[in-house]
Formats: sequence, C-alpha cells, structure tokens
Amino acid sequence: MIRILIADDHTILRDGLKQILSDCSDMVVAGEAENGMDALKKVREEEWDVVVLDMSMPGKSGIELVKLIKSEKPRLPVLILSMHKEEQYAVRTLKAGGSGYLCKDSASAQLVSAIRKVANGGIFISPEVAEKLAYELRSTSDAPPHTQLSDREYQVFMMLVQGKGKGLTEIADELNLSVKTVSTHKSRIQEKMNADNLSMLIKYAIKYDLLDETDDLHG
Repeated sequence: MIRILIADDHTILRDGLKQILSDCSDMVVAGEAENGMDALKKVREEEWDVVVLDMSMPGKSGIELVKLIKSEKPRLPVLILSMHKEEQYAVRTLKAGGSGYLCKDSASAQLVSAIRKVANGGIFISPEVAEKLAYELRSTSDAPPHTQLSDREYQVFMMLVQGKGKGLTEIADELNLSVKTVSTHKSRIQEKMNADNLSMLIKYAIKYDLLDETDDLHG
C-alpha cells in the first residue's frame, strides 16, 4: 500500500486529489498538510511512500521545501503539483531532488500513474521537460540567461514579469524576505540578464515564452 501525504493550502484541491485516488486499491491518502511547515512536521513524524506537494504554499514551499524534505528523507519521493506549465520550473524541481512534476490541470488524468511511478523509484516528467533537462545537463555556455539564475532569483524574476506585476514590497511579504533582499535579487537578475529595467525583463520573458497562460505564478 502506497501511503501518501498531500500538502496543499487549498482544502478544495486536497479533497479533489483524494477523490481522484479514492478508487485506487494500492494507495491511500494517509495525511494532509495545509502549509510548508506542517508538511515538514508530518514528514519528520511519520513514514510516507510519496509526498504530493503544492509548488506554492504559505511559509516554506516549492523548491526550498523540496530541498528541506530531501535533506532529511533523501529516499522519500516528492511529486510536485503546480499551475506552472513552463518547463524551467520542472527542471529546477528535479535538480532540487524532486521525483516528478505535474501540472494541476493534468492531475485528473495523470496523478495516479505519476504517484505509482515515483513510488517505484522512477521519475515522472513530460517529454518537453525531459528535452529541456537534457539540454541543461549539457554545456551551459550557450544557454539562455534565465537558466543561469539561482532558484530564488528565478522566483523573484517570474513574480516581477507576470502580468499582475508584483512590487518589491509585495514580493518581500509573500516570500518572507526584506525589501532590501528582494531589491538585491532584482539587481542581480538585471545584471545577469543584461537588462536595464523591468520593461526589458518583461520583453525577455515574452521572447522566451516564460509567461503562463493562466498568468498565475502561485497556484
């Protein structure tokens, strides 16, 4: 029996995932968490076969949370659920130690097979992610500038360029960072990407098709 911990801050989504898995005789949702710290606490206290983890939750989340979980339970498979279709997030998730990356709009069709695959030691990714990952594992000398950003820089970059354009203070509050730290990240991003202003960053994101159709970075 595959024991699953579902971590997502939306009760409706957790209920939906449990409904999808309810007919599977080989797996059971044995625990739920509504934020990153709660998920980490449950990972420490109990044994799980798979953690299904929302990309963005209150407190610690996403790649940072994946790294924390894997540092304590390196053999525990972590399957990320996200609204992001952009493959760069998936690549960074896998590099952080994640076992799979699944877009939420594909969950109803692929969740069961994804859980079974990662529970058996496999990696669940789309062909597009596999292609991008293979590219990044090769020489990065000619890789696009955004692939050279750190995980945090890339997160701030995407929050800056999405259509709803978050300001430095809003980003700082959401990431639990100081405005000064976010400002430093922005400066480093512009330097690495040779961009003089936000407008140039947005144009870059459009050029490389980095903006989600949903225009929502935090789902």
